[in-house]
Amino acid sequence: MVTPDADAEKIVWQGKFITAKTRGKWEYVSRARGIKAAVILAVEDGHVLLVEQYREPLGAPCLELPAGLVGDENAGEAVEAAAARELEEETGYRPAKVTMIGEFYSSPGMVSESFYFVRATGLAKVGDGGGVEDENITVHRVPLGDVAEFMARKRAEGCTMDVKLVALLGPLLLGSSMASDSPA
Repeated sequence: MVTPDADAEKIVWQGKFITAKTRGKWEYVSRARGIKAAVILAVEDGHVLLVEQYREPLGAPCLELPAGLVGDENAGEAVEAAAARELEEETGYRPAKVTMIGEFYSSPGMVSESFYFVRATGLAKVGDGGGVEDENITVHRVPLGDVAEFMARKRAEGCTMDVKLVALLGPLLLGSSMASDSPA
């Protein structure tokens, strides 16, 4: 087992939203305020809600699961409450129930940020969505059986793909049955 670098963490640069740090030979980035995001898997009636928005670091639109920060406006905000708020802001759908799936890290070799993955069910359309202020979010309600084709079409149009969309491709990537691959 590799032991962690014993050197102390040093802040190299801090902005409003991110902090660049070093620890020994490692360079990485963290959120400046230490808050986390909720990423929302919203599936209902055989469809999944996806959002598309321009992402400045990529210089292109990105197809993603709906997501938002937890506690960015109200310290101590519950993950489930933040997820419900963000889902409604971004997509116009209000969930009856939000269930925690777990905490995950998206790029642990470069970023210390983690996110909470949640599932939203009992969706009711209550607005147009689109986000707040200048987010300009486009909402897509995609049949689960068409997700791979939809992603390929959006990619061909120049849209980038968020890594968390791989969760929707699981059955396709793993094959229709994992039983034959499991140890006896």
